[in-house]
Amino acid sequence: SGFNFGGFGLTANPAVNFNIGNFGVSTTSTPPFNFGNSLASAGAFGGFGTTTTTAGPAFSFSAPSNTGTSGLFGGTQNKGFGFGTSFGTGTGTGLGSGLGTGLGFGGFGTQQQQTTLGSGLFSQPAQTPAQSNQLINTASALSAPTLLGDERDAILAKWNQLQAFWGTGKGYFNNNIAPVEFTQENPFCRFKAVGYSLMPNNKDEDGLVVLVFNRKETDIRSQQQQLVESLHKILGGNQTLTVNVEGVKTLPDDQTEVIIYVVERSPNGTSRRVPATTLYAHFEQANIKSSLQQLGVSLSMARTELSPAQVKQLLQNPPAGVDPIIWEQAKVDNPDPDKLIPVPMVGFKELLRRLKVQDQMTKQHQTRLDIISEDISELQKNQTTTMAKIAQYKRKLMALSHRTLQVLIKQEIQRKSGYAIQADEEQLRVQLDTIQCELNAPTQFKGRLNELMSQIRMQNHFGAVRAEERYYIDADLLREIKQHLKQQQEGLSHLISIIKDDLEDIKLIEHGLNESIPIRGGVFS
Repeated sequence: SGFNFGGFGLTANPAVNFNIGNFGVSTTSTPPFNFGNSLASAGAFGGFGTTTTTAGPAFSFSAPSNTGTSGLFGGTQNKGFGFGTSFGTGTGTGLGSGLGTGLGFGGFGTQQQQTTLGSGLFSQPAQTPAQSNQLINTASALSAPTLLGDERDAILAKWNQLQAFWGTGKGYFNNNIAPVEFTQENPFCRFKAVGYSLMPNNKDEDGLVVLVFNRKETDIRSQQQQLVESLHKILGGNQTLTVNVEGVKTLPDDQTEVIIYVVERSPNGTSRRVPATTLYAHFEQANIKSSLQQLGVSLSMARTELSPAQVKQLLQNPPAGVDPIIWEQAKVDNPDPDKLIPVPMVGFKELLRRLKVQDQMTKQHQTRLDIISEDISELQKNQTTTMAKIAQYKRKLMALSHRTLQVLIKQEIQRKSGYAIQADEEQLRVQLDTIQCELNAPTQFKGRLNELMSQIRMQNHFGAVRAEERYYIDADLLREIKQHLKQQQEGLSHLISIIKDDLEDIKLIEHGLNESIPIRGGVFS
């Protein structure tokens, strides 16, 4: 058997050739293992994402009729397990795209990737001998274990592949070599995705340090003063230092995030904030860290922005187990490169943690929206009250204006008392008399105003009459009235029938009496 790893070029007997340059495996003879290429020989293992199967004892986790689709953990057309939606903040990028030509595992991404990776994680340079041995042992466990020496080794290889895909378990492949430990960081683990996290924008001079407490937010807020005093004692109780709380935020699993900063006052009266890196380094000392743990602190970190060099280094070096091409695609799909940075999500625990954080942030946003809604309602009430007061003040201003005008008129009359009417006053009087005559003319403004007033009164009268004629009967009440009238009608019908029967009886009695009277007369005579 021979192996040809993409970055190592180990070649042996060409009878069996494995090419793991792009995580795909191409086989030319049995017993082969294929991550995604079509197999033409009987008895081949279809793997995860085999597109073509042949008759024979083939062992496959994918549906044999899937043509051109991904395998067990692939896209939406697979009948097996599928993760087709995006997880994480922003645009999800599928990991594990194209293990071979047939397997296009989309991971937690939105679309399955069918691109074949030319150089996988195995082709990275600067591999140590221990890593090389680990790589060879992993390849042996996944492709050609020699533990039992019979056909059961092929089944064991399939089991090791499944464990590698899940990222858990041990891969046994040789009696003389320890088994390979499969973790979620191994390159074959399928449960990986890339999300995006918000980069902090605080400077080191701001001195913000985050402390995560294993306590509820209500407990932290109720004992905030005692917490500040305890942190001051941990810092040595120096009177020139003051501990301040910047913010308190709830985290999942009954944890609370407290952001603090320390102000240092100098003897000359000036003050400055202790840099975040300096404060964080002090908290990371062994004795200080143990004291913080006694307070319930599980994690501490400095909240400082990343320098351009740090961001560049993070983006240029893909995390362990993440293919460089997928990492490059994640950088391209970044919705806001200035504020967000791609981060790997490995395993369901990390996914669950991000989901809890997202739920927590959603609750906080909803709480903030409720507070804003209450503030808006209060402002609307205040606005209504203010508008009513403005209208009242306008009416009061109008009344005061009239009173002021009357006072001015009386004052002017008293001032002009005993003086003859001047020419301008006489001219003004003539103009006022002319306006008064025009207003009192029948065909002018006064007559038209009277006509409009009459029409308004008639419309109000007719409207009132029409409003009085309108009525409305409830449906249930109308039903009861109909039922009552129906019963009355039935009672009247029954009474009429009784009266008719009584009239017939009376007629019969009268007829009998008329026939008996002559007979009696003849007897008496």
